[in-house]
Amino acid sequence: MKKFTAAAAMAAALMSSTAAMAADLEVTHWWTSGGESAAVAEFARLFNETGNKWVDSALAGSGTGANPVIISRILGGNPMGATQMNTGRDAEGLIQAGLIRDLTSIAEEEGWKDFYADPGLFDACTYEGKIYCVPVNIHSWHWLWLSTKAYETAGVPLPKDWNEYAASIPQLREAGVIPFGLAAGWPLNGIPGVLLADVGGPELYEKVWGEHDGEAVRSPEFRKVAEAWATIRDAVDPAEVVPQFGDVANQLIAGEAGGNIHGDWIQGDLQVAGAVPGQDYECLPGLGLTQRIEGGGDAFYFPQLPEGTAQDVLDAQVTLAKLLVSKEAQVAFNLKKGSMPIRTDIDLSTANPCMQKAIAILQSPEGLLPSGETLNSSDTQQQLDDLNQEFFADKSYSVDDYIEEYASIIEAAD
Repeated sequence: MKKFTAAAAMAAALMSSTAAMAADLEVTHWWTSGGESAAVAEFARLFNETGNKWVDSALAGSGTGANPVIISRILGGNPMGATQMNTGRDAEGLIQAGLIRDLTSIAEEEGWKDFYADPGLFDACTYEGKIYCVPVNIHSWHWLWLSTKAYETAGVPLPKDWNEYAASIPQLREAGVIPFGLAAGWPLNGIPGVLLADVGGPELYEKVWGEHDGEAVRSPEFRKVAEAWATIRDAVDPAEVVPQFGDVANQLIAGEAGGNIHGDWIQGDLQVAGAVPGQDYECLPGLGLTQRIEGGGDAFYFPQLPEGTAQDVLDAQVTLAKLLVSKEAQVAFNLKKGSMPIRTDIDLSTANPCMQKAIAILQSPEGLLPSGETLNSSDTQQQLDDLNQEFFADKSYSVDDYIEEYASIIEAAD
């Protein structure tokens, strides 16, 4: 009885201590589609189980719309407790201004570099030797998604790569199928980089984006990339563009659209809808042309909070930073997100066939290409996005003019 009483007292004291240390932590992110919401809910659930409270602050518009809001709040002295941002150069200014919390001691204490699938992911989180963010997954744009039902309708075999897909576009259109499903806004911006790496090849990708070689843009290899981009442009009827990428997932499932180039996060929405890879849709990493994929991803940053912030809130930041890369969180989050986990020491036997393909590529010594977010500055990337939007909107914009404008941007890149 004494032992029971002592144990009960200790448990009560621990609960009381945990409750006293619990805190509300506002977390901003732009995960708003069905699959994304299901995934981030896993982080929130696990954080709430620590006794703290995840205060969800979702922002619309993906990184292009959310990043300015996030940055403005931090610069304006109204920081959130934690925020999702893409790894890359967007946060450099905030770090230089001393507005982002240094996570180096936490990373060293937890041994993050010992279990990350690609330690290079920390390069985008590192500034002057210190770590300022927590990569939580490995995302890739480099996927061609194909609708089984659409190709059955068209009476055409399911393509095995980009070349077969491009050749099938007229037959899809003739059968009343939208050849290329596309969502409005930012989803268009990721496509040219995929074509650069997969149609042009990894060597061209690294020359253009890594070395900023303008002559590589003027090469025959890049012309193939530009022509592939024009093929997609000419296949899209502006009246068929849908509001969100989750709508494209529904088009693929219904057989209304034949194909789509989009990041692996669309898989989360396909899963939410009950679609089965290999049955309802097919996924081709590297567009079926290469066995290398770009390895960017999502990361969490922890802003420096105002002087006088309660210690329990500061402690909650640490708790969340550690939790995001825990085995349980990595499995729960990434299986629903459709992304690759950052850990090499977890069981992913339940991952679907698309994720298994990605994991196999990741395990290859040269499987992962550096992310464009780490190779191009925000300014250079914005110029390329503007050019691609302009080219896509104007079917009279010639490939020759596109190539020359692209080369001039690359040659001036910082």
